[in-house]
Amino acid sequence: MKKTITIMLMTALILISSMTYSQVVIHNDSTFKTADQMLLANEINESGEPFAEALGYNLDDLDPMVLNLPDSIAYTLGIENYEYSRYLLGALGASSGLGLHMMWAPMVREMAAMEPAGFDGTYTGGMINGFNEDDELMKMMEHFSMLSNQMAPGNPFPQFADFESGNTHLPQVVAPNFQMDYASLLWNRSKMDKTLNPAAMGQSMMKQYLWASDMLGAFHDSLNNTIEATGSNSPDSLNSPNFDPNNNIYYGGDNMDGLMGQIITAQSVNKTMLLLNSMAYDGNSLGMVDPATYDPANGIKYFPHRIAVTEDMMGGMMPPMADTLIVTDASSQLFDQLSFLWATTSYKNMMDPTINDPQHYAYHEVFDGDPFPAPMSVTGMMGPFDMMMGASKVIFLNTIAMHYNGTEGTFVDNSGLNSSGQVVMGNTITANNAGYILVVLADFVKEFTGTPLESMAYNAVVAQANYILAKFKDPAGGFYNGYTIGTGPATTTQTMASQAAIIRGLYAAYTATNNATLLQEANNAYNYLINSYYVPWTTAFKTEKNNNTATYTPFDLAVLSGALREANLIGNQADAPVIYTRVFKTVYNRMLLAEAEQSGETGNDSDGDGVPYIAGGTMPYVFAAEGTLQFFPLGINPETRDNVNTHIYPNPTSDVVNIEFNLASAASVGINIYDINGRLMIAHPATSYSTGDQSEKVSLGSLNSGNYFLRLTINNEVISIKKLIVSK
Repeated sequence: MKKTITIMLMTALILISSMTYSQVVIHNDSTFKTADQMLLANEINESGEPFAEALGYNLDDLDPMVLNLPDSIAYTLGIENYEYSRYLLGALGASSGLGLHMMWAPMVREMAAMEPAGFDGTYTGGMINGFNEDDELMKMMEHFSMLSNQMAPGNPFPQFADFESGNTHLPQVVAPNFQMDYASLLWNRSKMDKTLNPAAMGQSMMKQYLWASDMLGAFHDSLNNTIEATGSNSPDSLNSPNFDPNNNIYYGGDNMDGLMGQIITAQSVNKTMLLLNSMAYDGNSLGMVDPATYDPANGIKYFPHRIAVTEDMMGGMMPPMADTLIVTDASSQLFDQLSFLWATTSYKNMMDPTINDPQHYAYHEVFDGDPFPAPMSVTGMMGPFDMMMGASKVIFLNTIAMHYNGTEGTFVDNSGLNSSGQVVMGNTITANNAGYILVVLADFVKEFTGTPLESMAYNAVVAQANYILAKFKDPAGGFYNGYTIGTGPATTTQTMASQAAIIRGLYAAYTATNNATLLQEANNAYNYLINSYYVPWTTAFKTEKNNNTATYTPFDLAVLSGALREANLIGNQADAPVIYTRVFKTVYNRMLLAEAEQSGETGNDSDGDGVPYIAGGTMPYVFAAEGTLQFFPLGINPETRDNVNTHIYPNPTSDVVNIEFNLASAASVGINIYDINGRLMIAHPATSYSTGDQSEKVSLGSLNSGNYFLRLTINNEVISIKKLIVSK
């Protein structure tokens, strides 16, 4: 009888759930904003294999073709997060064409100019066209292929500088052989916004770093077996940076990793060269900035928000080439600067010749002269390591000079120069930027330890974190969307993204300062996020406080991923991985437009997550620009909800919880308690109460220690959700 009743209850709950709660509905599957999509790629990358390993999972146990083995957390993190991030970078940097082609990249053009007479046509099957660049690029690709023992795929569009946005609807159907021939993956160039934006370039470069650092952190043999670098083994000849084809050691953890790691590193190096050589702005014209001598006190040269590109169509088999660069928005935007600084600081670590561990032993071989130039300390000439360090210095100094209000102790979103070349600083800082500048500067502090820049960055981290706690925090424990100096906090409805960005930033500030107060505040902010925005029985987050229609964007999904991951890794919030996994399946999976074999998809939605297989369709594997989720059934108006001032105590508790609330009018009140998986654990019978202050006591004797959610309903409408901690 008990079994029958249990089955009936489960069936009823499933039916109620299917009738009451809708799925994510995509409203924009056309717009691709590079900066937002790449920020998402970066955050879910770190919430992928690295997060799964930190939780103790053995990634060898994972099989993309076997769903949720060994469990859903391992599969979501180790397979879906990691591969979706891979999709995003692959779609952008190798196949979309959403940017400037590597054929015309600074390094390629410099090397092409140094080739001897008669070079034209030597690497392109005798095709003499008056240009050395196409042969130089083919020469580079063939060299990368030799070093990795892997042939390059056909018809790629490797780009070194990414455009701001494009249209994701492909002009052709994706072919079945898309993985080795990228021709059918190319986007419609006529629908691209051909604008260079530092945030778009920086966030894509950060993703390139994350993949390159993973791919090139080991070696492999001819059988594709991974070989750990020890400092004494190398793909090169003895006492030489040049490759030895006879020692059976190749670059990268496997064939494809070695090839792609070299390619995306070359893209990043050229991207940074373009920034320093052509995108520095003094208020009048674009030009170059020399990191070795740069001091903003002698005249600022910064990287403006938007630079439009006009192109020459070269004809034949040649890709278009940038003709002119025109500043169309001369403002300096904080998110632009922190995005590129994040990437250059990270690459500086990867290329650092003084760090010795298994990964860096492998990196040392990559940046020893072949395939990439050695550092200045060896050659006397600037190499990629020096360039990344110098670019980091320039961007950091500009960010301090143009965005840091030292009097107030906060960064600001916008800045610019007046007609006299003097800085005109804005007075508003958003929660998103306040959080992420802390993330980036925490890394910067570590990379520039022992230099004058370290103390400047450290002091800015301390000041910004204190400013957040003093100015952004509201009396209820949440955080405003922004703050304007001299005016006060933003009055807009507080968003989930603002809370998540602040959480992300406070955890980063704690790692940089070891200030226990910041850790406690970050954990408090996490609990507020869960209590105020997470709907456990729907396994999704609201995107605005008290708004029962969530509107998701790639930016929202990015900051949420980062906040939940860091809450577990830094804040020891044990429920965060489970919550993230459930939300990923409910929201993230639904926002993806297509997927392929790496995540278990082999055609016709073979993994059953509602995402179509890319082959045969016209959508790339990127995320939708916007999707919505309705939390409440039709007929229930969220505007009728009252603030009943719910208070629960003690919390944590062991056996009993007291609930206090206030009713504006007589009503039937229901109290249910759910676990973090959204399962109903205690259903307290609905009771009629009169107007005024009320209280109820619920026994928790049946619950084990853990985190739960208490849901209060009035006349069957959800009014309040509180996180409840049971400790026995």
